[in-house]
Amino acid sequence: MPRAIHVVGAGLAGLAAAVRLAGRGAEVVLHEAAGHAGGRCRSYHDQVLDAVIDNGNHLLLSANYAALAYVAVIGASARLAGPAHAEFPFVDVASGKRWTLRINDGMLPWWVFDRSRRVPGTRASDYLSIARLLLLGSAQKTVCALVHCAGPVYERLARPLWLAALNTDPKEASARLARAVTRETLGRGGRACRPLFAPDGLEGAFVEPALSYLRAHGVSVQLGNRLRGIGFERDRLRSLDFGDEQVPIGEGDGVILAVPPTVAADLVPGLTTPGEFRAIVNAHFRVDPPAGLPPVTGIVNGTIEWLFAYRHRLSVTISCADRWLDTPREALAEKIWNEVAAVAGLPAVMPPWQIVRERRATFAATPAEDAKRPGAATRWRNLFLAGDWTNTGLPATIEGAVRSGNRAADLVYRL
Repeated sequence: MPRAIHVVGAGLAGLAAAVRLAGRGAEVVLHEAAGHAGGRCRSYHDQVLDAVIDNGNHLLLSANYAALAYVAVIGASARLAGPAHAEFPFVDVASGKRWTLRINDGMLPWWVFDRSRRVPGTRASDYLSIARLLLLGSAQKTVCALVHCAGPVYERLARPLWLAALNTDPKEASARLARAVTRETLGRGGRACRPLFAPDGLEGAFVEPALSYLRAHGVSVQLGNRLRGIGFERDRLRSLDFGDEQVPIGEGDGVILAVPPTVAADLVPGLTTPGEFRAIVNAHFRVDPPAGLPPVTGIVNGTIEWLFAYRHRLSVTISCADRWLDTPREALAEKIWNEVAAVAGLPAVMPPWQIVRERRATFAATPAEDAKRPGAATRWRNLFLAGDWTNTGLPATIEGAVRSGNRAADLVYRL
């Protein structure tokens, strides 16, 4: 065992690594540059809405075994909610048509043969395009180089799934990453596709319980502690420079760097990381959801893509949202609210609102950027990397972040 393991970065990847190590009895120190943990997965009180909101809406699926195991370890499984089966209500805002996709629990996809369960206007044979991706997913090709990106199955099922998971338009997104997501979800049947969300906020489900777990296991959690430099010597790290403090790294010590890719590239000589990013826009409205509105609704042919119904609040997500970054906030809020009101059956008068724009929410999940993702191990034998931008085999998701933290923890534990 290392004498001490320093985990730098308390986003989900860093938290997952620290939790895994602490559970094994390791001596762990967790450093975070910000004054709070969670990274992009956090909640905060918004003064405009006078409510706690998430900085971004995140949806898990029951296939996300690593994320669900992490939540179970920190004692927060009860803070996730979702339907008992894989059911996804959809609304086409252009036509007003509504339907619910119902995926049967077993791996044999008999739901595609049931008109009441599948996408309206489709035949069972139309779903062979998804099977083609599962068979031919390529690291060099885009999704639409392998799949016919047109028609109702694509527009009303495949594109919403791939866009949400990859945060990149399928026309330029990696077929390898889309294949991985599809294989682990639709490819495994409804038991792997059940949607899960945190009705009381991301922080209460993923962050606060993790911090409590870590402190109960003797982990030193140091917030507001920015890593400014790393001292290297031959094939090892020798020191961490936190400005006011120089931390020596002993012979048996290990370091997990779980920071954003741009920060990692500045700290680690010669490290190649993704350098192109995609934005996500989230909008929040202070209004009571009408009775009967599902917790999560998929939207097609509109500006918004997913509508989340929380207590006293409606929230929406727009993926691959670079086109909306320079739109005036009020104009964007009005455009979004018009669609929300139509979907939810609410008055046209816009309630109190907030727009949250993340310009660099995820790396661009293109074949070129995917190829730049480094593995967990580095050429320094006591330094390991974690983060959804590392080579997890998945796009930048909560599941990918947790898996990366687990992998780094397993490697450093073997020192």
